Amino acid sequence: MAEVFKQADFPWWIAGGRAIELFAGHELRTHGDLDVLVLRRDQTRAQECLSGWDLHVADPPGTGKLRAWSFGEILEEPLHDIWCRRTPDSPWSVQLMLDDAVGEEWVSRRDPRVRMPIPRLSRVASDGTPYLAPEVQLFYKAKHTREKDEVDFEAVLPLLDQGQRAWLLGALDMTKLGRLWRKRLN
Repeated sequence: MAEVFKQADFPWWIAGGRAIELFAGHELRTHGDLDVLVLRRDQTRAQECLSGWDLHVADPPGTGKLRAWSFGEILEEPLHDIWCRRTPDSPWSVQLMLDDAVGEEWVSRRDPRVRMPIPRLSRVASDGTPYLAPEVQLFYKAKHTREKDEVDFEAVLPLLDQGQRAWLLGALDMTKLGRLWRKRLN
């Protein structure tokens, strides 16, 4: 994705479990795809970067139903997941996720009260690849934790600084998510 988005003039981030691994500095588990986050306002520019790829939006969200994402089509809430593959015969390899922003502040699609300045959202791997701040990624994973999410949480928890822990705990308290994680963060 770094190659695909190398000319991007907008922020983008590796997300999901791979973002957690970039923060941890090593691989934790196998992955079925690569998650990439972009801001909803940059979706058409992200679509241009993926020109030539086979792109389908999850519509309606959570149903497992996909439909082609037409070039230039603006996806509004609640649409936020785009499945990407290089060709129609290739396996799905990238999940492009859209999140909102107000000015220079990222806004969670799960709860608009959960926010962070966009510059704080970003970390950069040693090779220059941008990835999502681990506390934000863990916030998203806390809604329905699976075994892989627990692996990610366990790996990252000792690496989070006080500010990251405080932000994550505040976001989880506000949304009443991650009851067991909140206990561990306290």
